[in-house]
Amino acid sequence: MKVYTKAGDKGVTSLFGGTKIHKDDIKIEAYGTVDELNSQLGVLLSMIPENEINNFILKLQNVLFDVGSHLASDGSADKFLPELKVSIVESLESEMDKMTAALPELKSFILPRGNLRIATTHVCRTVCRRAERRVVSLSRKQEIPDFIIVFLNRLSDYFFVLARFLGQSDGIDEEKWVTK
Repeated sequence: MKVYTKAGDKGVTSLFGGTKIHKDDIKIEAYGTVDELNSQLGVLLSMIPENEINNFILKLQNVLFDVGSHLASDGSADKFLPELKVSIVESLESEMDKMTAALPELKSFILPRGNLRIATTHVCRTVCRRAERRVVSLSRKQEIPDFIIVFLNRLSDYFFVLARFLGQSDGIDEEKWVTK
């Protein structure tokens, strides 16, 4: 089977369900940014040998695919979509609570830097925030599951805490934002 179909050569693509829309539609922006985040997680995974964190990120990648499939649906085939389990939000909160308990109290803004895996985690955070903004824009045009915005909001928080946790694990001090 060929990967290319040439169907999108005129700037149009098909949603799950068959509806055709332009590739610059906010719906495509929303699930495309979720896909971009998932790819960034693939980069991050290559730098995370810690099994517990690695396994959790793999779980998050699967949830992001589930989210993307819901965003890519035209509504006519929703019965085929994977279930969005709200328990992942509780899991994110639990993971953040565990990491935060091992971190010093945050008293100022920190710069998104450190070693490559810390900086990549910050990139994941910012791409996640952009995905959240795109989904919020989409939600003003059509109904989407509430879970998706909640999940993306909590997920970006998770990446912030993970970046701090990795910094501590790697012995890298946080760089505070200093105004001039």
